[in-house]
Amino acid sequence: MNTSKLQAFATDARRQLMNAVQARLDAALVPNSDAQVDDPRAFDFLQREIERAGGGEEGRKHVVERYAYRWFNRIIAFRYMDVHGFTGTPVVSPAGLTSTNGLPEVLAAAKRGEYDSRVFSAHVNDKAKERIEGLLSGSIMADDPQGLAYGLLLQSECRFWNRNLPFMFESVGKEAGRVDELLMPADLLAEGSVLRNAVEVMTPEDCGVDDPSGNVEIIGWLYQYYISERKNEVMDGFKKNHKAGANEIPAATQLFTPDWIVRYLVQNTVGRLWMQSHPDSQLYKNWDYYIQPSEDDSTGNEDILDIQAPEDLTVCDPACGSGHMLTCAFDLLYEIYEEEGYAPSDIPGLILKHNLYGMEIDERAASLAAFALTMKARSRSRRFFKKQVEPNIQRIAPIAFKEGEVAELNDLYQVNLDSTVWNTYAKADVYGSLIQPPQELVELAASSPESEDGIDTLFDPLLREHAEDVFAQTRYLARKYAAVVANPPYMGAKNMSGELKQFVQDHYEDGKADLFAAFILRNRQFIQHGAMLGMITMQSWMFLSSFEALRRKLLDSSSIETMAHLGAGAFDSIGGEVVSTTAFTLKNNSSSGNGTYIRLVDVSGDDNQSKACVDAIKGDTDYLFEVNQHEFAQIPGSPIVYWLSKPMLEAFARGDKLEKIAKPRQGLATADNNRFIREWWEVSQSKSKLTSDNATDRKTSVCDKWFPYNKGGEYRKWYGNQDYVINWENDGQELYDFRPKSVIRNPQFYFQSSVSWPNVSSGTPSFRYYPGGFIFSHVGDCLFPKDELDRDKLIAICNASVTGQLLAAMAPTLHFEVGQVAKLPIANLLPGNWTLKVDNLIQNAKDDWNTQEISWNFSEPILFDEEQTDFSSGVIEEFVKNARSYWAMIASEQQQLEIDNNIAVADAYGVRDDVPCDVPLERVSLKRNVAFAYPKDTPAVRNEKFAQDVVKELISYAVGCMFGRYSLDKPGLILASQGETLDDFHAQIPNPSFEPDEDNVIPVTETDCFEDDIVTRFRRFLSVAFGKENLAANIAYIEQILDKSIRKYFVNDFYNDHVKMYSNRPIYWQYSSQTSNKGSFKALVYLHRYTPKTTNVVLNYLRDYTGKIADIADSLEHSDRAADQKQAAKLRKAVLECKDYEDQTLYPLATRNLEMDLDDGVLVNYLRMGKALRSIPSIEKKRKDVSTWTWPVHPLGKE
Repeated sequence: MNTSKLQAFATDARRQLMNAVQARLDAALVPNSDAQVDDPRAFDFLQREIERAGGGEEGRKHVVERYAYRWFNRIIAFRYMDVHGFTGTPVVSPAGLTSTNGLPEVLAAAKRGEYDSRVFSAHVNDKAKERIEGLLSGSIMADDPQGLAYGLLLQSECRFWNRNLPFMFESVGKEAGRVDELLMPADLLAEGSVLRNAVEVMTPEDCGVDDPSGNVEIIGWLYQYYISERKNEVMDGFKKNHKAGANEIPAATQLFTPDWIVRYLVQNTVGRLWMQSHPDSQLYKNWDYYIQPSEDDSTGNEDILDIQAPEDLTVCDPACGSGHMLTCAFDLLYEIYEEEGYAPSDIPGLILKHNLYGMEIDERAASLAAFALTMKARSRSRRFFKKQVEPNIQRIAPIAFKEGEVAELNDLYQVNLDSTVWNTYAKADVYGSLIQPPQELVELAASSPESEDGIDTLFDPLLREHAEDVFAQTRYLARKYAAVVANPPYMGAKNMSGELKQFVQDHYEDGKADLFAAFILRNRQFIQHGAMLGMITMQSWMFLSSFEALRRKLLDSSSIETMAHLGAGAFDSIGGEVVSTTAFTLKNNSSSGNGTYIRLVDVSGDDNQSKACVDAIKGDTDYLFEVNQHEFAQIPGSPIVYWLSKPMLEAFARGDKLEKIAKPRQGLATADNNRFIREWWEVSQSKSKLTSDNATDRKTSVCDKWFPYNKGGEYRKWYGNQDYVINWENDGQELYDFRPKSVIRNPQFYFQSSVSWPNVSSGTPSFRYYPGGFIFSHVGDCLFPKDELDRDKLIAICNASVTGQLLAAMAPTLHFEVGQVAKLPIANLLPGNWTLKVDNLIQNAKDDWNTQEISWNFSEPILFDEEQTDFSSGVIEEFVKNARSYWAMIASEQQQLEIDNNIAVADAYGVRDDVPCDVPLERVSLKRNVAFAYPKDTPAVRNEKFAQDVVKELISYAVGCMFGRYSLDKPGLILASQGETLDDFHAQIPNPSFEPDEDNVIPVTETDCFEDDIVTRFRRFLSVAFGKENLAANIAYIEQILDKSIRKYFVNDFYNDHVKMYSNRPIYWQYSSQTSNKGSFKALVYLHRYTPKTTNVVLNYLRDYTGKIADIADSLEHSDRAADQKQAAKLRKAVLECKDYEDQTLYPLATRNLEMDLDDGVLVNYLRMGKALRSIPSIEKKRKDVSTWTWPVHPLGKE
């Protein structure tokens, strides 16, 4: 089946039909329109429907959506029946069924004077034939006689088929049926119309013309794709904090289940129930996904639901959508009836009457489900339509009664029920089959006749009809079934409307986190003792703490018989949407044996998962597990971690829980990170003492503003991820004032040394040591050990591979919460000398972290480290090779230490044979480890990239020296606070070997126009740092590594690399005559030395540059060489660009003498410079948001 074509067709059909219905509605609403004159009752009904849906534009939109969908259902229904020959004369298809150019055969036949006698003998079509003949003969004049004639033919067919398919073709005796005709789309015969596209896309093959029972699966796909755009609208609304009410729930929760999953669920519920009571049956041999009960399953006969006859196998889907579960159950039930010897012609009717029950809140989906089941039945029995059996599909519709009507109903049925009972279904379009009807209503519905015989006809017939609808819904909702099979709605509590959220919380407390969880609980109520429940849901209930009570309830009172754990690999049809799911079957009694679990989380794609599941059932794989569910109770939170070995399960019982040694703590949530948090390099160092030597006095300091902030971060073990600072001035006064938005947790632990981990990970958790002095965040959770011995023990165990697997068992979603880490078992048996090895692991990671310029303990580039290189040669190429060798040695040492740590901890837990202890070099998280930094590259490419990065870091350091941030004469930061000048630099370094730039402006231009431009300064830096005698060789090597000249690198690439290194919060800013990278004039300034006069200095450089390139252009224009003429033209263009930059941007900015406060942060300050600076996309896209901030000292837009 070509689902991509189906998707394109269905989404286009929705747009076409909505436009067409909108046009008919607009015409009908014009005063004194034909619609109002010809059928005033239908028009009044239409107006009431608009008002009930909210009136105005909202009401009209609802009506258009509803009737467009009804016509879509009708068109695809006729196409399906045409293909299978059920319509007699094809209604929407040409005679050959496949031509998209031919007329629908019903029209072609009418033009020949041939009419289906069944259709036109119906009383409702008395006048239609005469009008059709008049239009086709020309006796009735019209602009489009053929189109009008076809419209009448189509209406006649709809009226006729109401007899057999009333759920799809509403009677014109009802106003809604006449409104269908009133709003029937025009131009259905046009090229590219919905009707012609349906003929093209719904091929006979895809409709199952060669299959004895047809292929109604196509109906389900079309349903999903038709509402996909509406679903996207709703999902986009969720991102804007919109909530799902009655109008949003059907689209938001629609997800068509792949066929193999449906068969898996049906075979292991309906099939298993039959096999339990009929063990001699051989039908299971035809069921690819059927799992034989485990040999250890010692369930006694008293717990088996006795299914004597096929009619006893009642199957329900309480949120049936387009009926996929039920149609699959139909096929399996047909086999059962057939094996039991029932007459083939009787079986379809018996199945629809006795076995299958569906409930649905969306009327359109309910119609499709009923249609799909009817098509199944008709495919199996040619005479089925004559039996007049309707599928048991019940729309759970909203029905409300006023007080006076309640009194009238009590009189009518001789009861005394209060208003709340009669109004059980007032919000049924929101709560659906989650509604549990009160007992008195259940008893009244049971005693009330299902027909109107015996009911007092003096009462309002419409009121009686509504009461009967209440009883019908109650009978479905109160019944107990042998099996429930469902793919329930998925919707987290945060997206529910207030009334839905409250309802779920009141009635399904243990399932309140998500709608699917509430349905797990509701579906168990639908089934008898010993009955089977089969569902596919999100996998989150298996693991997350918010579902722990639900898990315990299921494990205590139900038996997990089978599970196919699908993960994110299922549901190909939803494209980029990631839904991690599990399909499972439960028996409604407590477990005494093993369940069968198939782990398919590493298999992607529906077809691949289907095959993998079959292979597992055959016993050909190692990803099928048989586990007693009581084992899960050993694990904190009782997660369904069926894949763990027995020794790993027993490991949870070893030693003390971690919280006894060091209770995990969750930290501070600012509620506005943009306001309170900075990268440490953005702000003045005079306001933030970051080095460890003064960490002890931070708790009492009131002069500092910015304090180290542990914010979690990327995967990195042992040490590092120290990037952020937080505003904790005056002991966090501003954050305390920001409550209740900000949440300040556990402040008594601030500034203490800790072992920390990010609570959201992309894989294996990574634990790090943080020295004293840090405040910690809600995503950088911390352990606070009593002493260094406990610290070493904790970090050793937490970073071991066995702990990674234990944590993955408790948190397979990779969200490592404080509560889960607290429950980790901590073994007591580590080697006595282990502290020294842990110290080495931490020190290696610390040394590696501090080689980066973005570490606040960075002192100098690794090429200057005498421990790594012999500095006497002065040849950079040799330094790079030495540094690479040194860090390869450190990485290898770290790898072996981690392997030793894994082995020691695995031995302490007794699971040496059950966990991998080896550590790939690619997982040794040192930045200088080339295998970790460039994991996808070959060794040769890794070495090349290492050299490139080291050279670029050297260039970055050189620029820092040019601005006075660093100095060749003293390690670490020199000028790094707002307002500092060269006098401050010279106070620290009176006689520098390399003098910083005086005016804090360094030109970066393609044309060499300045004696002190960046290239000249860099050459001077290299001469001082490595010796003049090595300058040529070092320049040549650097240009070889960069694969371009130094000047080209500075002009085109340096700033991009700087922005990347500093995480889009650069400290060197590039003025540029274009906001793109193509500006002719560029100049760098150092943010921390910026003054209100800086832009004026840049302006002088710009004017100087403009004059110089103009002079060069003048001289080149006198040349006869074509190349010189071309260069002159290029320079002339640059002159115009620079003058425009001066007039429009730089001069106006210079005259404003713009002040800045580094506390506002780079994001605010950079945007305030407007088009004077190179645009940084990640900054620029926040302009609108930043313009609303009022807290900066100098807000954006107040320049």
